[in-house]
Amino acid sequence: MEEEGDDAEFSELGGRSSSASKVAIRCAYFAVKRCFSVPSLISFRTLQNLQFSRHSHSASSHQEYTPEEVQTNSSSPIGDSTSISRKSGATWSIYGNLSEWSPEQRDSNKSNEKRLEQNDGEERKATQLYCDDKVEDFLEERANGRVKEAKPVHDTAQAVGLRNRIGTKKKAKGKTHWVCSNCGNAEGQWWGICRSCNTAGTMTEFHEEKSTGASKVTGFAVSENVVGSWLPQQAGEVRPLRLRDVNRGFNQQDWRIPLYGPFGNEVSRVLGGGLVPGSLILVGGDPGVGKSTLLLQIAAIITERRDRGEAGPVVYVSGEESLEQIGNRADRLGIESEKLFLYSSTDIEDILEKIQHLSPQAIVLDSIQTVHLNGVIGSAGGVTQVKECTAALLRFAKKTNIPIILIGHVTKSGEIAGPRLLEHIVDVVLYMEGEKCSSYRLLRPVKNRFGSTDELGVFEMSQSGLQVVSNASEIFLSEQHLDSEVLAGLAVAVIMDGSRTFLIEVQALCISGSTVMRHVNGIQASRADMIISVLMKQAGLRLQENAVFLNVVSGLTLTETAGDLAVAAAICSSFMEFPIPNDIAFIGEIGLGGELRAVPRMEKRVHTVAKLGYRMCIVPAAAKKILGNEGFEKMEIIGCRNIKEILSITIVVAQSLVRETCQPENTEDEER
Repeated sequence: MEEEGDDAEFSELGGRSSSASKVAIRCAYFAVKRCFSVPSLISFRTLQNLQFSRHSHSASSHQEYTPEEVQTNSSSPIGDSTSISRKSGATWSIYGNLSEWSPEQRDSNKSNEKRLEQNDGEERKATQLYCDDKVEDFLEERANGRVKEAKPVHDTAQAVGLRNRIGTKKKAKGKTHWVCSNCGNAEGQWWGICRSCNTAGTMTEFHEEKSTGASKVTGFAVSENVVGSWLPQQAGEVRPLRLRDVNRGFNQQDWRIPLYGPFGNEVSRVLGGGLVPGSLILVGGDPGVGKSTLLLQIAAIITERRDRGEAGPVVYVSGEESLEQIGNRADRLGIESEKLFLYSSTDIEDILEKIQHLSPQAIVLDSIQTVHLNGVIGSAGGVTQVKECTAALLRFAKKTNIPIILIGHVTKSGEIAGPRLLEHIVDVVLYMEGEKCSSYRLLRPVKNRFGSTDELGVFEMSQSGLQVVSNASEIFLSEQHLDSEVLAGLAVAVIMDGSRTFLIEVQALCISGSTVMRHVNGIQASRADMIISVLMKQAGLRLQENAVFLNVVSGLTLTETAGDLAVAAAICSSFMEFPIPNDIAFIGEIGLGGELRAVPRMEKRVHTVAKLGYRMCIVPAAAKKILGNEGFEKMEIIGCRNIKEILSITIVVAQSLVRETCQPENTEDEER
């Protein structure tokens, strides 16, 4: 009966509430009921309390009213509480007037209350056990790195308001990277522009989610698994070795893989003497500059090894082209090697497994931005994928002693796309450069752990592939077959790029009455302003009344100071309108006082000029004392101390050349 009364009272309290509110009210009701020690004399009932509000809850067991007094009081004026008479024998609850109940009813109520308290105790005990089990499961799952979804609760635990999900953990947020599509720089937040290349609108958002299942896949683990199937396990513990023990019986000449032929010799010189076994080489360059052609020709040369027995196979893997496209390019280049294998795939694990039975001598991968590792977050070409793929290939190369050559894409700024860490991982970084309007290609080492970075390879792109330039020093000189053997405003400078010496032409034009005061192309503007100011101050040239135009032939950029003397000579030739003979070269740096200073590697520069058949070379006076006159064939070396001596010498030489040119014409006129 008491349960029915409780349900009736619950219905009365939460009748106008929603289902969720009813559950909350019911839980609160049972909680408050169990907190009081008086069994049944304290209860809730909605009464019309005239003193407080319209409906207030009375829970006092000390006020005893009769029904007649309550009715009488309800008709009394508001605030008149004195009309309610108290009677000592009446006790009211939600069940009515308890004083009018019989002893049998009181005993029945007490038994019902004891039964309810017993049931409540069992429910609390069951709920406590259930929660303890779930807490233990949650702690165990959190320790293992995973949180599972609990099964829905269908027992008494749900009746008291427990959630359906016990041990629910908030989903971990992964890292967010903003990667520049131009230079590959990664930032932790969006800045609007790339802080590395200062380009706007190139930042792309990448999300790196945290793995909650299996362990994270890394390039190190992949390479170890693949290498384990290739090589037998080493017995014993690996310990540090002495340097003399490592180099004992080691022949440096036979260690590298040689590349034969003129093309191979040029590449070997850039690499420092050949291809090092177990090295990881990265070749970058602009799209269409000839990276794939270069590596396909290198792969064909490796298969033609002639020094120690039969050469091993070479595998050319492409993630950008099909096998038919690679075969078509090889046919155009005239490559017919039987030991050159082609494979097209973008999965690192698949590539290393498929080439295992070949035991290749070298591997070429085109390109690192197209391959990926399964299990590594991100798409191919992403920051994480490029880093892990490169790490896997590096570990594989060191363990198997097989050299791997990679092709890397470059951004608009000319840097290799992807994280900067990529260039730190590899052993050698080569850049292939070339202008769209020129057929010449330069192979420049930026990083080389096995050789010098001062070397430079010069090639020419032809229909049959890349060809070696026999005389690279003259590739930037213009045609000399003109109507006149001399040309005003033109001077030849000798510069160094790595270990290679190049002769370039500097042109100058001085004109009065122009709206443009100065225009420079191929020369640093600050350097050109300094040379012009020195000529006005030290040589007395009135260049402030003329517009000066400077240009370097073939679109090159003059970066070193060895070309200062040629720039000054070209400006003087154009301003004074006297031509400089085309067989004179200038080497030297100009100071603010007009003095001439020597530059590094002067002897090598002068030797290159002499081999090209030049008649005269003008250098600083300090350098002439060191060089002397021996060993330069028929070339004359003239030393000058300042810019005034340069002007006087060039004018005298130009006048003598003009007299020599005009003398045959005068002889012919006399004979007539």
